Formats: sequence, C-alpha cells, structure tokens
Amino acid sequence: MNSEEGREISLAPLLSGLEKIVMQRKLRDRLARTIMTAATALCLMLVVAVALALLLKARPILVSKPIGHLLFSSSWHPLRGEFGFYPFIVGTLWVTGLAMALSIPVCLLTAIYLAEYARKRIRAAAKPVVDLLAGIPPVVYGLFGVLAVVPLVGEIGTRLGVAATGYSVLAGGIVLAIMVFPILISVSEEVLRSVPLEAREASLALGASKWQTVKHVVLRSVTSGIAAAIVLGFSRAFGETMAVLMVVGNVPKPPKSLFDPAYPLPALLANNYGEMMSIPLYDSALMLAALILLAIVLVFNFLAALVLRGVGRRT
Repeated sequence: MNSEEGREISLAPLLSGLEKIVMQRKLRDRLARTIMTAATALCLMLVVAVALALLLKARPILVSKPIGHLLFSSSWHPLRGEFGFYPFIVGTLWVTGLAMALSIPVCLLTAIYLAEYARKRIRAAAKPVVDLLAGIPPVVYGLFGVLAVVPLVGEIGTRLGVAATGYSVLAGGIVLAIMVFPILISVSEEVLRSVPLEAREASLALGASKWQTVKHVVLRSVTSGIAAAIVLGFSRAFGETMAVLMVVGNVPKPPKSLFDPAYPLPALLANNYGEMMSIPLYDSALMLAALILLAIVLVFNFLAALVLRGVGRRT
C-alpha cells in the first residue's frame, strides 16, 4: 500500500502538468477561434456598412423618384432632374459579358497548355509574363486601348459598313478581356495542376489519349475550381474603371451593337463624382449608381455560389 501511495503521489504532479497543458491548448484554440470569427464578422460587416452608407446617401433620390423609373429610364439629364440608369446598367453588362466571352476560351486553353502540355522551360518563362500582366496599371491598358484597339475597331467597323469611331463596346470588351487574362490563367492553371498524377496515369493506362484524359478526367475533376476562377474574373471585370472609360466612348445611350459606344457604371462614377454637386439630387444619383453596381456584383456572386455548389454536388 505504501508503494502504491508513493506512486500515486509521484504521478500527481505529472497529471496536473498535463491538465495545465491541455487547458492551455484549449484556451489557445478558443482564443484563435474567437479572433478568426471576429475577423470574418468584420469582413461581412464592412460589406453591410458600405451598402448602408450608399443607401443613406441615395435615399433623397429614392424618396423623390420611383425606383422602377430610375432603373428603366434611358433619360439622363441631370440639369433637368432626369436620372435614368438603364443605359449605364446595359453598358456595364455589355462590356463585362463581351470581355468574359472573349477571355474565357483563350484563358482556359492557355491554362490547359501550361498545366498539361508545356515543358518546364516554357512554363517557367510564361509564368512571369502572366504575373507581369497582372501588375500593369489599368491606365497603361487604357493607353494601349486608345492607341491600338480603338483604331483597329474603327477600321473593322468601316470595312463592315458601320459608322464607328472605334470607341465602342467592342473596344472596351477587348481591353477588359486582356486585363482579366492573368487572373483566369493563373487560377485555372493552379486548379488543373492540383489534379493527382495517378488520375492521369490511370486514364492513359486504359488507352485514352492525352486530350481525352484532359477532357474527361482532369477538367471534370476541377469544374468547380474553374467556375470559381471565372467568378473572380467577373468580379474584376465588373469593377474595372480607368481602362474601360478611356476606350468605351462614354455616351449615355443603350448600345445596340458592338460598335456602339457605351457608358458603364464605374465610368459614370469616375467621370462625374465631385463635379456639378450643386445640382439637386446629383450626388444622391451617383451614390445610387454605386449602390446599383454593388448590388449587381453581390447578386452575381450569390448566383455563382449557387452554381458552384450545384456543380460540386454533381461532380
């Protein structure tokens, strides 16, 4: 009994030390969880705070004019108190949709080549170039658009018999597509390279060709990741301002063709905020334009999240 009591006495400090270590770990985990939860809540609250601030600033025009008239009216004459956002909403959708239609096929094929076919030397040389494209300031893209893209679009329109100056939806879509290239290529390549090598080898061992393996094994495995890359590209394209306003024409009329000028919402804010603030409701109208742009981005991201969830379940 004396030896057992001595053993219990000798184990008591060890047990108490282990209990202290466990308690400290639990405390650290709880503290880390609290900090991360607070950081996440802060990010969510920032979005809500921005939306509420814009809503408060836009309240005067929402009170004075029906929201349906503001969204679907094409008349933009601030001096007469007419604020129709339909041309700007349509212009934003035209330019962004065209940019993604031009960029998605090119970027996806480029990412497939770099991830599946390119040699290490080519991949090592291409990656810094893609990163360099991501670091070029938007104003440089805008100057490139003015000097190269706008004359090219104008010449194409002239040859097609269209009276076009070159400052158009097509010019804005091309410039914006080039700006989206780095995000789509980088994310898509990383997603493709995350597929295990064993999956490719198993497909090739069954007699599939390289392209069949990429098409039926690799791409199907990363459908949700590629969709996420497209969502990131859309988010970048929606909010781009400087380069687009330099080449798109900035005419407040709904475009009817690719060679017509447009006026996206970001360009409206960049061109007019801070000017003519003495006009009644003008400041409120611009804040409403920012709120509409934010709502479009949030709705698109929400729908994209639903699509990603459905794709993930099917795959």
